Amino acid sequence: MEKADDHCLSKLQLTERSDARPFVLRLREILAACAKSIENGDTRQSEALVSELVNCLDSISEAAETELDNGDSESHVFEVLNEIYQFISSPLLDQGTIDTLSFDLPKAVSKFVGVGRCLEIVDNIIDRFVTMCSPRDMLSILCEALDFQMTKGTNSIAPFLSGLSKVIRSIQRRHFEQIKVVVPVVLNALKAVDFETCDEDVKCDTLYERAMDIANSIQSVCVKLDGKVHKKLQSLLGLYALQIMALFSVSTSHEVSSCLPFVSKLSCFLPFCGLSYVGLITGSDIDKISNIIGEDEDDYTACFSYIKHGACLSVLWGYLSEEIAQAAEEKMSDLKDELATKRTERWKALGMFGHILSFSGLSWKLKKDAIDFLLSINGSESFDDDQSDYISYMPSIFAALQAVQIIIMYAPDTMLRKNAFGLFKKLLADIPCSERFDMLRALIVNSDSPSMVALLLDLVKGEMHVELCRKRVATDVQQVDSEARPKPSFWTAGILELVEQVLRPPKGGPPVLPEQSDAVLSALNLYRYVLITEATGSTNHTGVLLKSNLQKSYNEWLLPLRILVTGIMSENKTDYDQIAVDMECALNPVELVLYRCIELVEERLR
Repeated sequence: MEKADDHCLSKLQLTERSDARPFVLRLREILAACAKSIENGDTRQSEALVSELVNCLDSISEAAETELDNGDSESHVFEVLNEIYQFISSPLLDQGTIDTLSFDLPKAVSKFVGVGRCLEIVDNIIDRFVTMCSPRDMLSILCEALDFQMTKGTNSIAPFLSGLSKVIRSIQRRHFEQIKVVVPVVLNALKAVDFETCDEDVKCDTLYERAMDIANSIQSVCVKLDGKVHKKLQSLLGLYALQIMALFSVSTSHEVSSCLPFVSKLSCFLPFCGLSYVGLITGSDIDKISNIIGEDEDDYTACFSYIKHGACLSVLWGYLSEEIAQAAEEKMSDLKDELATKRTERWKALGMFGHILSFSGLSWKLKKDAIDFLLSINGSESFDDDQSDYISYMPSIFAALQAVQIIIMYAPDTMLRKNAFGLFKKLLADIPCSERFDMLRALIVNSDSPSMVALLLDLVKGEMHVELCRKRVATDVQQVDSEARPKPSFWTAGILELVEQVLRPPKGGPPVLPEQSDAVLSALNLYRYVLITEATGSTNHTGVLLKSNLQKSYNEWLLPLRILVTGIMSENKTDYDQIAVDMECALNPVELVLYRCIELVEERLR
């Protein structure tokens, strides 16, 4: 029997050339010994030999990593991988040997992906194991290998993605349960890859094309199923496609035009999964497919953390390219018409788009496109005046407006900042008049940027002026019954609370100057405007003319601020450095408006 085994093993070994390198000869010896011990059923020896084989490959990998620019090193690695591929491809090799090696070799050879032209042969080795071994076993092996690569922070995941796409097609039963295991592993691995340090032969395009192959494999399995399992697998594919859409959009450094072919192919999955642009942009389709899958575990839902981003980006890509919209079987004109005539749908869309506008990983270019898209759908008058549902959308609208604020403050492009501010004003205008003041107040209270607070206070002042003009027109024309007129939403006591928020901060003491000079100047201008308007119009909607409020503003806001400003100005009179000059320039307009406010209050008190 031993002679027969030796004869078989001699055929497995390649004919030793006179020029064979020592490490290749050693590798052949280990492989042959592994096969022999496995066939003989010697478990202890086979485990030791497999461990020696892995250590041998690790040593070669470490040596290759230190000599990446060395042509000889690449040639050595290629010889090693070719030796392994020839060995496992032999028709004489025992199935038990293949099964045993499949547990360790895929992970070991994947470390060579970054060495020269080795990606193809590593693919071939893993493909051989996938072809020869049980799909169920290989699914677990490849998923474990992906997890391992992710924890090690390496980028050698491309061969495993390719292997999994083939394994999925070979699954014979319990399709949803097994694919459900694969999807989180793949998504988490892609999310962990750093494409800036990715190996030259394994770029973003390669990995995402292979992730796309996995989607194709899931779809091929899905069409063979029916009933509840078909629906669940279809929904899982939809979530997978949306997450890939988000990850790809964030990771790509290419021009938009070069991304269109991939996004177009990915968009083809949307109609297959029953996902429409309207359902995606309002979030209803995401809720629908998430409920069908019904997985609430934290680890599972974490892998789909960007599906809302992916939903918005799917629509945004369709807005950028008619080809992509056609792939999704959608017409952007129909979507815009739907959103332009239904305010509640616009609120939902705004809440969804807040996810990508606030997403730090997304490029400014795509954020600019998102701003343009929102401007295009927010330009029509609303035809549905039902405001009863506004409260339920208020948190998401608030978050979206805060995201637009960030773009206004930090976008590197002037035009983008200008467009973002235009969108900000249009979004505010889309909020019911009765609720708009509360939204602006919430934005002011929760802003830590003095410049943004100043901008928001100026918007409040503008809203007050518009409201006042409407009231005067209605009064002059006398077409509106006094009881039917809407109550003022800005000319209320809340205005004084906003002014106090800046001039006498909740934490106590006067504001910090000159750091908060923008906000202070806007607050003083707003107070002066309200005081003059109420006095000349013989009204007191805000309560600003009440003696108690006049004394409070004089003693608690204006006088402490005057002491602070005059003290800083006097300290800087003898300084002529740039800091002192800048400080004086910031405080001069504050001082002028402050003294005018003090004069007005003193006149009213007299």
